[in-house]
Amino acid sequence: MLNQKKVVVVLPAYNAELTLEKTYREIPKDIVDEVILVDDASSDKTVELAKKLGIHTIQHKKNRGYGGNQKTCYEAALKTGADIVVMVHPDYQYTPKLITPMASMIAFGVYDCVLGSRILGGGALAGGMPVYKYIFNRMLTAIQNILLGQKLSEYHTGYRAFSRKVLQSLPLERNSDDFVFDSQMLVQIVAAHFNMGEISCPTKYFPEASSINFSRSVTYGIGCLISAIQFRLQKLGFKKVEYLDFKVA
Repeated sequence: MLNQKKVVVVLPAYNAELTLEKTYREIPKDIVDEVILVDDASSDKTVELAKKLGIHTIQHKKNRGYGGNQKTCYEAALKTGADIVVMVHPDYQYTPKLITPMASMIAFGVYDCVLGSRILGGGALAGGMPVYKYIFNRMLTAIQNILLGQKLSEYHTGYRAFSRKVLQSLPLERNSDDFVFDSQMLVQIVAAHFNMGEISCPTKYFPEASSINFSRSVTYGIGCLISAIQFRLQKLGFKKVEYLDFKVA
């Protein structure tokens, strides 16, 4: 608990057997009330290991994609009564040690959503981020900031924390089941006028850490641009997009 708010960590997993235990061991159990792993039909022993570690585990019988995995994660977390939900990839690319400060920013009402940025602090390249991905990240983020009217250092981190209100307010089921889910969710957060904060997060690139290839990165980037353009067009009064056509109570 943090400030009398229940903290739940969700782990969207796919073939994370080699890195899951290291990730899980670093989760701060003093403030985290529950850990939920959603396995997206892995072909390795991720599920067996998760159960052995005592993690609440949900298994997709068929692969639903990264976005589909997150939908299950957030739905499951809300069902447990979570007030704050922190998503951490179980591939050990992001350190779970930052869960406490990220969750604290939400628990004490500073932000509604907090992103762990690999760009703040300048550690992305030092941590092994490929140069082409770094350049791609910076260019795409700059365009998104212009279109969305924001000043974020990065939109493409997989380390995120959300308040219960954010997750209950957004029509996440309308978003893609693929990687562009991340972008669509942040666009929804901007559209709903929730406050977003960032924290500097070191990152580690190594063979066992998951990463999409160049062609998938291009597809993802195009999807991010489309999402940002759709937001801007809707803002200007053009036809509304289904996943952005909602109101926050």
